[in-house]
Amino acid sequence: MTLSSHLSSNFSLEDFLKLPETQPASQYIDSQIYQKPMPQGEHSTLQSFLVTSINEIGKPQKLAYAFPELRCTFGGMSLVPDVAIFEWSRIPLRQNGRIANKFEIPPDWIIEVLSPEQSANRVIRKITFSIQNGAKLGWFLDSDDESIMVFQPNQLPEIKQGKDILPVLSVLGNWQLSVEDVFGCLSFS
Repeated sequence: MTLSSHLSSNFSLEDFLKLPETQPASQYIDSQIYQKPMPQGEHSTLQSFLVTSINEIGKPQKLAYAFPELRCTFGGMSLVPDVAIFEWSRIPLRQNGRIANKFEIPPDWIIEVLSPEQSANRVIRKITFSIQNGAKLGWFLDSDDESIMVFQPNQLPEIKQGKDILPVLSVLGNWQLSVEDVFGCLSFS
């Protein structure tokens, strides 16, 4: 099992960023180029649920915003998290106040959903790299056992399940979401 198709190892980050975008997205991780797998049903549903839920809370009060599949280039890597959440005050803007196209900072919160063909360790590496470079929170979702591994700076990862309440960015106040709430979005019966 691999994270995705390994494309090349002969590119610098600058060369990689000049390449045309691929579908699904390619990432530059540890001087290697990998193409992400195409999201399937569970992955896409979880991703959509999280983006919508976070934005319903964060956007109206200008607290935070969740972006699906947003390229974030920082610390010598170019990652495309499944969900990248930025506190409102850190969202890169153009001179005219519109959102920037390039995000050259780590997200405040990174969420990754494990796909069947992905390497769990490589996905976890993306989260820990983000935490080491300034992210405040990381979630790693595994729908097979309905668990979420939580990453925070200067702490060992924690595995949450069932009714466990998940940590969120402090700017989101007292908003709560349980592991059960997250995986509950997969049930259509």
